[in-house]
Amino acid sequence: MAGKKKGGNTVEAVWRLAEPIAQSLGLSLWDVRFEKEGVQWFLRIFVDKPEGVDIDDCVEMSRAVNDPLDELDPIDCAYCMEVCSPGMGRELVRPAHFKAYLGSPVQVRAIRPLADGRREFTAVLKSYEDGVLTLLDGGNELALAQNTLSRVRLADDDFVGGFEEDE
Repeated sequence: MAGKKKGGNTVEAVWRLAEPIAQSLGLSLWDVRFEKEGVQWFLRIFVDKPEGVDIDDCVEMSRAVNDPLDELDPIDCAYCMEVCSPGMGRELVRPAHFKAYLGSPVQVRAIRPLADGRREFTAVLKSYEDGVLTLLDGGNELALAQNTLSRVRLADDDFVGGFEEDE
């Protein structure tokens, strides 16, 4: 659910604004979400870096993006802005996310049940190409289009560190 103002998409507008700010702070922009929970709207800006982010990184990003965001004014309703880490169980959404975590175990939730009736399972991300994930599921290779999945997130509880986007 993305809000619109001045003819542009909120998430895209915030992404374009926040990405160079994040880079100037030594951070990678992981994701931007504009979501409604109950009656409250939330603008969530997720940042990361190779060694992982801490609260100071989030505070610095929040302060750096606040005034430019107010000036851009892409959101036509009251909202709460949060700057945070994508966390250990980070959702993989963009092509760079999938490519960065090839070989990693992922938790997958399909929109509709697979042929074997499962909607949720854990597998190893083997490849990602043109919106199609190839997964190793108990020795079987499974190719699923990203648009048939409601969520893909890292499943490795031993994950430590962050994300560095390839230039």
